[in-house]
Amino acid sequence: MANRMLGQECFDLKNKAISHLHDFFLNSINSDISAIDLCDEIPTIDYSLLFSENHDERAKSLEHLGKACQEFGFFYLINGVEQSVVEGALKGISDFFELTNQEERSEYLKKNPMDRIRWGLRSHAGENREYLKIVAHPEYHCPSKPASFRGAIGEYFKRMNEVELGLAKAISKILGYEETYIEKEFKLEAGFDVSAMNLYPPSFQSKGSIGVPEHTDPGFFVSLIQDVNGGLQMLTHKGNWVTVNIPRNAIFINLGDHLEILSNGKYKSHIHQVILDNNEVNRISMATLHGPSLDIFVAPASRFIDESHPPAYRGMTYKESLELNGSDEIDVQSSLSLLRIPFSL
Repeated sequence: MANRMLGQECFDLKNKAISHLHDFFLNSINSDISAIDLCDEIPTIDYSLLFSENHDERAKSLEHLGKACQEFGFFYLINGVEQSVVEGALKGISDFFELTNQEERSEYLKKNPMDRIRWGLRSHAGENREYLKIVAHPEYHCPSKPASFRGAIGEYFKRMNEVELGLAKAISKILGYEETYIEKEFKLEAGFDVSAMNLYPPSFQSKGSIGVPEHTDPGFFVSLIQDVNGGLQMLTHKGNWVTVNIPRNAIFINLGDHLEILSNGKYKSHIHQVILDNNEVNRISMATLHGPSLDIFVAPASRFIDESHPPAYRGMTYKESLELNGSDEIDVQSSLSLLRIPFSL
């Protein structure tokens, strides 16, 4: 699969520039968002090959992962979680929205900042979706209905937790560290994972074309599964919107804010949005934000700091960063723009 390399000079310049790519992206909301570059082919990573017993095969796969992380910041992951487990999870989400009524679901409306299950309904020009958010790790919380929900979603989380630890090892190695580095730095055994299960309406029922507005996500990375392709769009390094069409037997992985912070900007957390223009039917997705432990202090690692690359982000605990812009932990809202340190010439 052909990946186009960004020049190292351009990459360094982007790290030094006061405008930083993310600031450019955030200021591009009023630009022509219809300009979708379908030539930016999203890389595919074979999870099983990252741990192949064949040295050359493993080395080639790790190199491919490194390019995907640095040149894109997102990729499709195959051979990570069995398709039957993914389909079971999507069926569980569908059952929740179909087999419960709105009165039952409203039991999980916001009650206090420490909610571990939260339901909401958005229907306006800036956002169109019904969602259920649950804390999946370190303790799994879930609604009591329907009965099939707990087992199906729990099995998916169990398998994704294994994949999370595996990707932590692989990404640690390509960053030049021992394979347990990220697991220890983020204290992933107590990592704070939140899953957002979304029901998007067809375009003819929505109040506008936006399912979820432009944003980045906090944490180590986000994993996404969906029952119908289309809708999710990613903003690339080059400023192009690309549509995510997840192949069968694949999961979409998007690097999070706190990996960007830890790597001092070497790996980027990319802006994305959900568009409803092409939705002909209801669409279900589940985005799980895999985060550090709430008490872990995250700051740029010393390996990525020198005279040419000073610290680009303020350090703070994961909990503090989730609450920095006034949100609750379960909201898992990005505060990346508030954590950036302005570059001085």
